[in-house]
Amino acid sequence: MLLKTKHFVIFITIISLTACKKGSTKLTSISGTEINITDTLKSVDSIDQFVKPYRDHIEEVLDEQLAYNPKNLSKNDGKLNSTIGNLMADITYEQSNPIFNKRTGNQIDFVLLNHGGIRATMSKGKVSRRTAYEIMPFKNETYVLELSAEKVHELIQYLAEAQTAHPISKQLQITLNKDNSVKSVTINGAPIDDNKTYFVATSDFLATGGDHMNFFKNPINTTDINYLLRNELIDYFEKVDTIKASTDNRFIKI
Repeated sequence: MLLKTKHFVIFITIISLTACKKGSTKLTSISGTEINITDTLKSVDSIDQFVKPYRDHIEEVLDEQLAYNPKNLSKNDGKLNSTIGNLMADITYEQSNPIFNKRTGNQIDFVLLNHGGIRATMSKGKVSRRTAYEIMPFKNETYVLELSAEKVHELIQYLAEAQTAHPISKQLQITLNKDNSVKSVTINGAPIDDNKTYFVATSDFLATGGDHMNFFKNPINTTDINYLLRNELIDYFEKVDTIKASTDNRFIKI
């Protein structure tokens, strides 16, 4: 009886393996349907009720007032420097420099960001975490690059030729002649010293040459301070009562 049982098991196994070999396991086609996510789609009540407390909490956190902005700020309200651009660059310097100094013992010389990275205006009135997400929706981090004086000269020439209000912090002062040639440049009140290096804070996107800022490529040193530009905005908003921003003479043409 035991022998017959073994034969039966072997017979069934052979049949199963043979059957598997005959079946096709190859993918013959792929098809799909595009479903647009719009308000015409009906929500599932059970899922909606489950998510609602979390969604409400996130909305509350995002919309909590952190500061007050007394006037509209835009990246297009100045030719070579703008209110929101100046604000962002100065915030980046103020929030980044203490961290960089503590880690390296050095000071950031100035900040350069990009005009296209500013994705929204800052309206007059309440300033919240949502404001920061609207202005800077990307997860860009702050890098500090050590550049040679030669690279800094390339940076200045890029700004002179671009004729764009790229955000620069107030430590950098540039004056152009009417023909767009560079009349004067100072960093922390002094001319560029060709025998020293400079520490420039920027975004990780620009640090790799984004927006054609190729002078940032191959720096002497790179320090990632592990701080999102957006979080720098939020932390600054939390510690001030009223936003102060204006166009000034940090980058002008005479």
